[in-house]
Amino acid sequence: MNLRAVTAAVLDTPANQEAVTVERITYHGWPDCYLLLNGRVEAVVVPAIGRVMQLRLAGEAEGPFWENRALDGQLHDASDEWVNFGGDKCWPAPQSAWPRQQGREWPPPAAFDSWPTQAAATEFGVTMTSPVDPGFGIQMVRHVELDAGQPVLRIRTEYRKLLGGALRVGIWTITQLREPERVAILLAENSKFPAGNLRLLPVQPAELKIDGRLLWLGRHTSEQVKIGTDGSCMVWVGARCALRIDAEAGPGEYPDGGCVTEIYTNPDPLPYVELEALGPLQGINAGDRIERTTLYTLRPRSTSDPEDEARKMLISM
Repeated sequence: MNLRAVTAAVLDTPANQEAVTVERITYHGWPDCYLLLNGRVEAVVVPAIGRVMQLRLAGEAEGPFWENRALDGQLHDASDEWVNFGGDKCWPAPQSAWPRQQGREWPPPAAFDSWPTQAAATEFGVTMTSPVDPGFGIQMVRHVELDAGQPVLRIRTEYRKLLGGALRVGIWTITQLREPERVAILLAENSKFPAGNLRLLPVQPAELKIDGRLLWLGRHTSEQVKIGTDGSCMVWVGARCALRIDAEAGPGEYPDGGCVTEIYTNPDPLPYVELEALGPLQGINAGDRIERTTLYTLRPRSTSDPEDEARKMLISM
C-alpha cells in the first residue's frame, strides 16, 4: 500500500501552506521533548521513554492518545515490572518469540519499550533511535513526521538487525487511546477469516456490531478483549475528534494467524484501548533491516452519531 496515496484519498480539504515546525519543550515533567506543529495538528515526542505521547488538534490541550498521568516525568527502572506510560510505541512480533529471544515472556524487550532513545529534529519532525536490544540484536529507528498543511502524522519504523543470528520478526505498532465512544475496523473485502475477524481473547467484545465490511465495538469495562482482522484501516471516535489509523498492508505471513490490525480494550480502572498495526514476519540477518509506515489522520467530530463518524472516516473520505 502506498500511504502517500492513502493520504490523498482520505483527505477532502485542500492543503494549506502551513510549514511543519519542531520545538523543544518540557512535557509533563519530561525535559528535552519535541512538539511538532503544522497548523492542523500537533504531536508530542518524549525520547526519554521512547514514545509518541500525544497527537492532538492544533491548539487543543488534550488529544486521543491515552497517557498514564500517574507516571508523569518518571523513567523506566531496572525491575521486571512493566511500566505502562501510554502513547504510541513498537514491539517485535510475534510475542510468542519473546521467551526464546530474551529468556522471559514478560515484560517486553527492553530496548523497544524501556530504554531512552536518542532523538534529533528533522525537516518535518523527529527521528528516535533506540539502543540495540540485547535479546533481538535489533536497533529500532522511528521517523515521526507531520504532513505539511494536513492533519496527518506519519511514522516510519525501521528495525535494523545489528547483532546476533538470523531471526524472523515483524514490526508491531501499538497506539494506546483514551476511552472511546466507538472503535471500528474496515474489514478486508475478501477476508481469510470466515467472520471477517478473529477473536484473540475469550471474551466477546462489548457492543460488537458488524454491518457489511464495518465492524464496531466499545470498551469492555470488566474484561480484557482483543480481536484481529486482515483489514488495514481502524478508527477511534471520541467526544471531540476522530482518529483514523492506516496500517501498511501487503503480501506476506502476518502474526497471530494472519492479522494486519488488532484492537484491544482494557478493563477498569485504566480506561484505554489499543489500535495495533502489524507488519509481515520477515527473516533478517545481521546487516539487514525492515521497515513499515503507519499513518494517523485526526479530524474534529462532524456528526453526533459515533457510528456515522466512523463510517465517514473509513468510507466517505
